[in-house]
Amino acid sequence: MAEETPEKHCWVCFATERDDHSAEWVSPCRCKGCTKWIHQACLQRWLDEKQKGNSGGSVSCPQCGTEYHIVFPKMGPVVYFLQQVDRALSRISPFAAVGVVVGTVYWSAVTYGAVTVMQVVGHKKGLYVMERADPLFLLMGLPTIPVLLVLGKMIRWEDYLVRLWHRYSYKRKLPPGSSRYLPRVPVEGPHSGDHRPVSRTLCGALIFPSIASVVGRLLFRKTSSSLQRTVLGGIAFVLIKGVLKVYFKQQQYVSQANRQILNYPERSGGGQTDGSDDTEDSGNE
Repeated sequence: MAEETPEKHCWVCFATERDDHSAEWVSPCRCKGCTKWIHQACLQRWLDEKQKGNSGGSVSCPQCGTEYHIVFPKMGPVVYFLQQVDRALSRISPFAAVGVVVGTVYWSAVTYGAVTVMQVVGHKKGLYVMERADPLFLLMGLPTIPVLLVLGKMIRWEDYLVRLWHRYSYKRKLPPGSSRYLPRVPVEGPHSGDHRPVSRTLCGALIFPSIASVVGRLLFRKTSSSLQRTVLGGIAFVLIKGVLKVYFKQQQYVSQANRQILNYPERSGGGQTDGSDDTEDSGNE
């Protein structure tokens, strides 16, 4: 007596072949039993969910791990050519995007350098100098202006002055009313320095020529040369800003050196006993 063929069950929709006699069935992997068969339409929907729009991606059976063998209908030469062009563009586009970004940054730096030259030496004289300069020199020299400004902004010379001040100032007095000296020196940890955000450093460096020009016009009006006036204004701005920053850091250092930790009764107010009495009896209650 011949063995009866087991009834097909779809492991996606759980329907049997008796539910729909016209449905197309497929056995795409090495699974046996109830997971062997699946509707062609159910498997197509399941593949679409797994591939997420990438029709060329491989998909394997979640039970046995067998990779499904997917076959596409043959395409004409025009469609094949367009498909190859699309793949080539997909591979080239990341490099093209990097090139566009680099080119944008480069030409922005060139433009900023040209504007800075005209701002420092004067509009007419700046145009005259750049028109007579070698184009290759301009293309290589102008972009270095913002780079040098940013590198100069990263030099923390005020911090070195503060450290020298701390090193050679031996007497550190307490607040007024106390005659003894501070025995404690604040510990300079890895995060104790002035860590500025990148945006602040970048903006401060790029706006520095404009500030130098404005300060030069305010403080050195009698200077006829625009270049000298801007240079003097920049030096004056850097010195004034540095002195204020050194003073501010020194006051922060003194505040840290004078830091005190109060006793619990002093911190929480009156009407309480000494902390030593509380700690001795608190564990026995």
